[in-house]
Amino acid sequence: MDTSSHGSYTAKLIDGPLEGKTVATAFLESGDPRPRLELNTDAGKHYVYSRSSGLEFETPGDSRPSAVDYRFIETVFD
Repeated sequence: MDTSSHGSYTAKLIDGPLEGKTVATAFLESGDPRPRLELNTDAGKHYVYSRSSGLEFETPGDSRPSAVDYRFIETVFD
């Protein structure tokens, strides 16, 4: 995933099997945070997380958040 042209932010996983973990994630081409994340594991499954309402900004007035909360949706077995 190329994060150089659109920047990146920290996805904060606030519940589920990866609760408390963070992941660097690229913004969409529109500049918006991703509505959904699919995180692969090495055990033949991946976790699906959906964007929550929590946003953090590096400094007041920033147009894009530096961190976004994500909630666990499901585990998908490959």
